[in-house]
Amino acid sequence: MINVGIIGGTGYTGVELLRLLLGHPQVHIQAVTSRGEAGTRIANMFPNLRKRLALNFTEPSLENLSQCQLVFFATPNGIAMKMAEELLQAGIKIIDLAADFRIKNAELWTQWYMMEHSCPHLLTEAVYGLPEVNRAAIAQARLVANPGCYPTAVQLGLIPLLEAGLIQVDNLIADVKSGVSGAGRKANVSMLMGETGESFKAYSVAGHRHLPEIEQGLNRFTQVPVHLTFVPHLVPMIRGIHATLYSSLYDKAIDLQQLYLNRYQDEPFVDVLPPGSHPETRSVRGANTCQIAVHRPQNGNTVVVLSVIDNLVKGAAGQAVQNMNIMFGLPETLGLEGIGLLP
Repeated sequence: MINVGIIGGTGYTGVELLRLLLGHPQVHIQAVTSRGEAGTRIANMFPNLRKRLALNFTEPSLENLSQCQLVFFATPNGIAMKMAEELLQAGIKIIDLAADFRIKNAELWTQWYMMEHSCPHLLTEAVYGLPEVNRAAIAQARLVANPGCYPTAVQLGLIPLLEAGLIQVDNLIADVKSGVSGAGRKANVSMLMGETGESFKAYSVAGHRHLPEIEQGLNRFTQVPVHLTFVPHLVPMIRGIHATLYSSLYDKAIDLQQLYLNRYQDEPFVDVLPPGSHPETRSVRGANTCQIAVHRPQNGNTVVVLSVIDNLVKGAAGQAVQNMNIMFGLPETLGLEGIGLLP
């Protein structure tokens, strides 16, 4: 059994981690921390966990986490970097679901996240936790940076084209929609149902902080840096991300469907749909699955890739559990066999 702790267990990713870990046959939840809710029974905050979890929230101290082999950070950006070194020195592995270790360049990180990085020396060691790309490195890691939800959907959609050198990289477009849970579980007028219901909007068009993470991930497959126009949108649903990705082909003769099938044939959590398909976010709700469809409208040189995930599962907690399985040599799908919820 793996003794795990969750730091910051009061948000949506925290409770999603709890839901998945409680169904994992090789995990024991040792501690769940919250500075503001220390002493509160976890099941009182999350009634779906009644009769499944008897723990109280505790303070996020090394003493309370000392029996853990792995700690998940389900905290706002800027928290994990302040505790990481202490935990690593104690022999505790880390999976950070926030952005503290995703971007390798500390100055670039500071530019986008508006705070100084407190342990930039760990950025080199941190492994970017996209299993479909970094599986071997994740298996050896003690510090994993879990990818963001937008970056997961976008990268999985574009990687096969970039690996094969089939598309122009100077004008990639990612038009991406997200449900409101992506903004986290906090008091925010703009996220109220009366504000988001029956409405649809773009935001952060001038620059979203997931942009450098996406470009960093895509650049590893190109000879020259990619230029990506990334426009996120907020849609009135709770869970889900739908990425519509546009690029221009060099070679119109390529069989794009077979390219994607070959690239992801051994990936348990990437599902390439049949030709002509249009994936829906509801098909992956609650599942650690990315569904992808590839199109070439009017048989032209424009490729349109559709990529959908549940932002709280493959975009956060599910991918974190997938990374945990890899780090501890367990079957990658263990605890993640759940099927998407319909309707």
